[in-house]
Amino acid sequence: MVDPTDEEMSALRAALKMVAEIMEEIGWATRLADLTESQVLTLIEVAVTAFQDAMRDSAARTPNTLEIPF
Repeated sequence: MVDPTDEEMSALRAALKMVAEIMEEIGWATRLADLTESQVLTLIEVAVTAFQDAMRDSAARTPNTLEIPF
């Protein structure tokens, strides 16, 4: 993402919070190389879903928005 908007930065922060929750379950001391495929897929799914949800919420709060910005 090049030059993220304020809304995108906010959505990234929301995604970070959700990813942190998963990392808390996995264990922060676990090296990325030691994650299972399932754990990596979960991290990606959580990050993408949280980002999209935050962007959707942002669009819903913006008057006259005709489509979701992604």
